[in-house]
Amino acid sequence: MERPIDIQLQKLRVKLIKMCSIVEEQLDLALKSFESENKHLADIVINNDLNVDRYDDKIEKVCQKIFALNNPVAVDLRNIMSALKINTNLERVSDLAVNIARISKDLINTPEYFNRLHINEIGKLTKQMLDFAIDSYVHNDAEKGVEIIGIDNKLDLMVKNDGNMLIEIMKETPNNINTGILTYSLLQELERIGDHSTNIAEEVYFIVKGENIKHRTGNKG
Repeated sequence: MERPIDIQLQKLRVKLIKMCSIVEEQLDLALKSFESENKHLADIVINNDLNVDRYDDKIEKVCQKIFALNNPVAVDLRNIMSALKINTNLERVSDLAVNIARISKDLINTPEYFNRLHINEIGKLTKQMLDFAIDSYVHNDAEKGVEIIGIDNKLDLMVKNDGNMLIEIMKETPNNINTGILTYSLLQELERIGDHSTNIAEEVYFIVKGENIKHRTGNKG
């Protein structure tokens, strides 16, 4: 027999999947706005941030209602707490996507030194991580989390290498300092999105397996 909390948890899951879809599109448009130097796409991302925040609030209220009506324990409690954490990470990814959109507007023309960096590859890797994390939640695929941690290590290394290259470029050509700082900020935002995607994957692993993936992989992130 289906319990009332089962119906409520299913409604929560549907809303969280919708949040996943909204945030996924935010990042996709933000990266496209940067790659194509499209200010219109950047504005769409920026203007949609309020809608993301509102949906974030809706999910939090759903969780609060489930707590109030059921006093959940064990697996139910684990699912609700993880849903809240996933929602928080998604909202932060959206904030970072907005930052990327703003940076893309400030970088009016692509600097010549971009061909010495790997910005687009890093962007694609970041998008892949978020896609994997969302896919792991939608399909309850805990093992995707292990895969995402491996990708995150690669992303961190690429960001570090490009960051070091940027510092050298700014030393060589001081007139690139302003755009260099913007580009460095862009790298940092992409790295943070990778971190939040990893957090989401870890929560999915916890929901499905009931154990912390960090203990299994030795990851200290």
